[in-house]
Amino acid sequence: MRNAGLGSWPERRLRISPDRDAIWFEGTTTTHAGFADRVRRTAAALAGLGVRAGDRVAWTGSNHPSALETLYACGQLGAIWVPVNARLTAPEAQYVLEHSGASAVVHGRDSGELADALRDRLPGVRAWVAAEPPAAGGSDSLPYEQLLAAAEPRFRDEPVTLEDPCLVMYTSGTTGRPKGAVLTHGNMTWNATNQLLGMDLAADERTLALAPLFHIGGLNGTVNPTLLRGGCAVIVRRFDPAGTLQVIEEQRVTSFFAVPTMLDAMSREPGFATRDLSALRTIGAAGAAVPVPTLRTWLDRGVTMQQCYGMTEASPGCTVLDPADAERKVGSAGKPLFFTDLRVVRPDGTDADADEVGEVAVSGPNVMAGYWNDPEQTAAVLRDGWYHTGDAGSLDAEGYLTIHDRYKDMIISGGENVYPAEIESALLELPGVVEAAVIGVPDQRWGEVGLAVVVPAPGAPEDPEAIRTALRERLAGFKVPRHVEFVDELPKTATGKIRKPDLRDRFSAAPPG
Repeated sequence: MRNAGLGSWPERRLRISPDRDAIWFEGTTTTHAGFADRVRRTAAALAGLGVRAGDRVAWTGSNHPSALETLYACGQLGAIWVPVNARLTAPEAQYVLEHSGASAVVHGRDSGELADALRDRLPGVRAWVAAEPPAAGGSDSLPYEQLLAAAEPRFRDEPVTLEDPCLVMYTSGTTGRPKGAVLTHGNMTWNATNQLLGMDLAADERTLALAPLFHIGGLNGTVNPTLLRGGCAVIVRRFDPAGTLQVIEEQRVTSFFAVPTMLDAMSREPGFATRDLSALRTIGAAGAAVPVPTLRTWLDRGVTMQQCYGMTEASPGCTVLDPADAERKVGSAGKPLFFTDLRVVRPDGTDADADEVGEVAVSGPNVMAGYWNDPEQTAAVLRDGWYHTGDAGSLDAEGYLTIHDRYKDMIISGGENVYPAEIESALLELPGVVEAAVIGVPDQRWGEVGLAVVVPAPGAPEDPEAIRTALRERLAGFKVPRHVEFVDELPKTATGKIRKPDLRDRFSAAPPG
């Protein structure tokens, strides 16, 4: 087989375990043989639309089998998959599609209006394809299922190496523009191997695709590793606490990836105590530290939890905490995964001592090739074989990692990464705003939410809701700060840099209600 990348995975499963379940979605089960057939047809359909090796194919929507089908089909063609966050506004999605140079877009049923809004603005996109009949708009998109039905289910054994790009996943940039992390087929393969070892995924795994597949954790936390292992991905469109618990019970789910806010929401459901969770072996939790009450709530139901640490640029796995250490090392992100190395370094690049806080740097075959068409940002973070994360952490004497803060000031709200610089840029576009800074403040439900500290223009009304309403026209809803505070001036250093630690001291202890 000339294809050494992700596109070969369904073919290899076809010859090893064709009759085992591969995908479950809304009552329909597809075997690995059936999945291989659909991936072949998707590849043929994309080829028929003019997609060739090196072309970018975007996908956006809520969780759906077409996400995985297009990902693996791109792997068979040597094309590059570009997942687009379905919660982005039209201008935000337009930037990602333009910057990546996508020539085809496959969208979900809830993204028909987005397709209509962007169709005439993106002449470089030659084909718009609807994975399902759209709920609204999108009538001019090609029907995915008809394309697959007419396609020839032949494996296209294109020469694809582990060094070739597999996907470009965009992360919101601290400079206000998203950056596209280029993950190679090797990155994907080694991450899956790391996850199989770190989470002990089994051949009969039934993992729940709960987190969005357009996020790296939702895609690569347990889903792709499970498909590599020959297990089944149980896909739900979106997170619904009661419905998710029902699927976990009925489908005998054995593992899944989630953020702590999801776990808390499920544990608050009235049926949580009585649902049959006996098949559930482990949960990979990331995006924020798992609070002790959350940990114990699930442990009391007999479910172990593994705190993880990672990022898009590492595909994402960097560390995992063994379940045996979950209580003893609560708050820790664990130890590096098998094929990944990790250091905590001082500003001069030397290794920090035990318990000394420094910048976390990771290295390994799961670390990205770089940022798409952005050599400056790539050079800034990839140095001497190490990816410098911008996160502040420390290693204890036993080698366990603790993340203390984020040098990049990133806010993690309900598992979504929110970057203040992007919001601050949008705030400064508003006519009544002179200066602005955004920080994260604690929130009981979401873990963290954004708080905008605004210096208004003379005579401008101090109306928090008007600010939020104006931002909703420019930013996805999850990026809009929950709170807005008005001040006469922002604290600054002698060089004019805003002192965000001062703002955190003032507002984080007692955030607005």
